[in-house]
Amino acid sequence: MKRLISLVLAALAVTALFAACASKNDSAATTPAAGTSAVGSPAAESVEIKGIVDLVPHSELIAYVTEKLAAEGVNINLVSTAADETTNERTEAGEVDFNFFQHFPYLSEWNDINGGHLINVGDIHVEPISAYSDKYKTTAEVPENAKIAIPNNATNEFRALRILEIAGFIVLDDEANQNLKASVSNVKEYLKPIELIELDSATVIPTKDDFDVFITNVNKALEAGITSEVLFKEGEDSPYANIIAVRSDLSADKRAAVDKLVKALQSEDTRAYILEHYNGKVIPAKLG
Repeated sequence: MKRLISLVLAALAVTALFAACASKNDSAATTPAAGTSAVGSPAAESVEIKGIVDLVPHSELIAYVTEKLAAEGVNINLVSTAADETTNERTEAGEVDFNFFQHFPYLSEWNDINGGHLINVGDIHVEPISAYSDKYKTTAEVPENAKIAIPNNATNEFRALRILEIAGFIVLDDEANQNLKASVSNVKEYLKPIELIELDSATVIPTKDDFDVFITNVNKALEAGITSEVLFKEGEDSPYANIIAVRSDLSADKRAAVDKLVKALQSEDTRAYILEHYNGKVIPAKLG
């Protein structure tokens, strides 16, 4: 009897040993090795790109594509949503990988003045500088001798004067149109009598009640939440499309990540979002 019990116990021990080995082998067969996916392919490594952007609409557009890019292995870290005069300098120094706040003429001028090496890697949207009024609903209603406020920095003043020219108020001299820079002194002829008042761009909206018409950048209008009537504005073919800018020597992995960001921002989905969400105050840049 004792011998029989010993044989039974030995058989049970052998069975348990084989079961343990089989379980271990099954686990090894179904657990992916480090660095691979469940199907044996290498795990995708994510790349972080740091950027400085303006608040509206730039950070909102970045937010719109963030989830899509994360699925493609691109993580975006916005260091600041308050771009300023130091942003290109910080991008040039490598503090951030990209910026999104400016148009190409501004970038080109900055490079020339500062010996920079920043490049445009994609036109995204146009913030059409626009003429607004709280007193009139159409351009035709604007009276003679109307007071019109315009921003006084060289690039935006040209843009303001240019849309006044297109709207039939003034004629600019050849120098202004060649250099894309102008001031009131470049007005060759007034087709309709008006008074142009040059102001710091930051003061145009706060003092808008003093004028018949005021011209300002759309991002300032969006941030201020104004509901003034838009009389006339730039179109999608404006040379002042807002761009993604990077250093020319950005590392290959980060450049590839930025290229994915540009592709997402230029996609038909994002372009449709811009048109719907901003109701014409921001428009997709003309591509190609």
